[in-house]
Amino acid sequence: MDRDLAEFGRRWAKAELNGDIDTLDRLLADDFRGVGPRGFILDKARWLERYASGDLIHDSFDWTEVEVRRHGDAAVAIGVQCQQSIVDGRDADGRFRATQFLAKAGTAVDGDGDGDGDGWRLVGIHLSAMAEPLP
Repeated sequence: MDRDLAEFGRRWAKAELNGDIDTLDRLLADDFRGVGPRGFILDKARWLERYASGDLIHDSFDWTEVEVRRHGDAAVAIGVQCQQSIVDGRDADGRFRATQFLAKAGTAVDGDGDGDGDGWRLVGIHLSAMAEPLP
């Protein structure tokens, strides 16, 4: 895996764990969309608002078993997101297969396409709850 993509994954997971809105704001593309494990869709503002309001709190958050395929200025990362979390006062612990869609900043994701962006931006993520393995 590219070192910069591996570093992006570490920064993103740490920011999610800590509810670091400033870092997440920089890492998520302006037109970001997140699809939750029950099919709901959140845009960037709503994704960040969960942290700002205190509605989402993580006790742990891990991003592991990551495989990244790079396609020029785009990449797809598939991994496992494990979390111990509370959402709106309810248990939201889970183990999810997550697919991330990333684009190199300085392309369309930095808004003006003039190439002055740095690093990668998360354009989208799709979470799917992982079933327990069959016996």
